[in-house]
Amino acid sequence: MRQVVLDTETTGLSWEKGNCVVEIGCVELVERRPTGRTFQRYLKPRCQFEPGAQEVTGLTLEFLADKPKFEEVVDDFLAFIDGAELVIHNAAFDLGFLDSELARIGAHLGCVRDRCGVEDSLELARQRFPGQRNSLDALCRRLGVDNSHRHLHGALLDAQLLAEAYLALTSGQGEIVLAVAEDGSRAMSADFIAASGPRPRITATAEDLAAHDARLAVLRKKAGGRAVWDALLEEDTVPEAAVA
Repeated sequence: MRQVVLDTETTGLSWEKGNCVVEIGCVELVERRPTGRTFQRYLKPRCQFEPGAQEVTGLTLEFLADKPKFEEVVDDFLAFIDGAELVIHNAAFDLGFLDSELARIGAHLGCVRDRCGVEDSLELARQRFPGQRNSLDALCRRLGVDNSHRHLHGALLDAQLLAEAYLALTSGQGEIVLAVAEDGSRAMSADFIAASGPRPRITATAEDLAAHDARLAVLRKKAGGRAVWDALLEEDTVPEAAVA
């Protein structure tokens, strides 16, 4: 599977108010591994920065004055993302800006979702860490991704950090190495089993058994003399006549 981790920097928080994209950064993953291919462009804006936006990115109108306009790089950008699954942190924000830029050029370009699937890493983070801060910086700290060099927001840098955070966020049982037996069945690798160690053996005490019996007595009384537990015990009991 081919994925592209994407981030943008903008002149403000709302494309509806006329703000635009001033940087695009993309990092390519194939089968969850970075390929080394990236896409990064600074863009000449059509508008002023909103208060605060310039301080976040460190970009200035003077620096961007000789950079290409979005329409000059759109073909290269679309060729890079075409057919990939995009991984974006707070996808609605970036897609809103990109779709606005595409629509300004012409309806024939459609929107980003016409070309790509989209995975919102912010939604994934909220599901895994509900009630916690899930900004990119917070995720990096929580998942052990070194972001000490992130003093300003930059689209390519943030895409690289997000790629690391996304891989850590979505790792787990699917990442456990499995060995395939000759008969085609799947089994855990010996290394993983050895690392997990033996399962603890727990024996019920006399007090535990007494409490269990007392609880069963209450359940039997409520159920008219026979509890569900009794039926389960009967299913697990092998008749003596059936023993060879």
